[in-house]
Amino acid sequence: MVNRLKLVVLFAMALVAFAGNSILNRYALLEPAIDPASFLVIRIVGGAVMLVLLVWLRSLFHRPQKQSHSKGSWWGALTLSWYAIAFSYAYMELQTGFGALVLFTAVQLSMLAITLYQGTRLSRRELLGVIIAFGGFVYLLVPSMQLPSSLLAAVLMASAGVAWGFYSVHGRGRGFPLANTAFNFVRAIPFVLLAFWWQAPDLIVSTDGVMLAMISGAITSGVGYAIWYLVLPQITVTTAAIGQLLVPLIAALGGVLFAHEALTMHLLIAAVAILGGILVVVLKRT
Repeated sequence: MVNRLKLVVLFAMALVAFAGNSILNRYALLEPAIDPASFLVIRIVGGAVMLVLLVWLRSLFHRPQKQSHSKGSWWGALTLSWYAIAFSYAYMELQTGFGALVLFTAVQLSMLAITLYQGTRLSRRELLGVIIAFGGFVYLLVPSMQLPSSLLAAVLMASAGVAWGFYSVHGRGRGFPLANTAFNFVRAIPFVLLAFWWQAPDLIVSTDGVMLAMISGAITSGVGYAIWYLVLPQITVTTAAIGQLLVPLIAALGGVLFAHEALTMHLLIAAVAILGGILVVVLKRT
């Protein structure tokens, strides 16, 4: 059991790592230091190597127990692959904070839709929260509707969020989560290689781009997920959910600092509506 201070630090590191994926992807494509297909292949391969290494290291110090039965699934790999592909290509057009907010909203709304399909009923307060969040989401997307390329990128990012929502729900209660994630990354490699093959005539690769993709895969994805799974059993569901509300805001701040993007009033208003609405649902449920 890590002590309280370490827990807070690890929790913050996990949130920064999640936001870091948006920051690194956008920054790499903005230069452009690398093309989206090369970025996602290096990210997935780097993440797979790091996660398998971490699972192996953990097995040296802990009894395997559920780990031996945690080998991922092809459905998990397919949804993970679509998330990674859509995520990478969407950031060719979207700013960091905007993209992270679209992704986060799509993840939360898709997971909520799945629970409703499974028979969960919403209270009036939860329904109000969903309406506010969805209204904020529509408000966020309105300017993109005037630009076909931006609208397509927003739809791509939303589909990445839906894929991650399905991935998260599918992975619940399936043995050792770190091992499942590791093997899903390994299984995802053939799928992302198809995107790489499709992009082959237009590849852009530089040393900086490769380094950014490797950091995204090994550190902000691989190590980030490992830290998250270490922290998750030691915090409440409410703390985890509210913490995730900060990820789009951290990503937006990173976009301002590293990609010199503007933090617009439109984005802030949409963020308040979306995150506030989801917070209402989270607090009611817990």
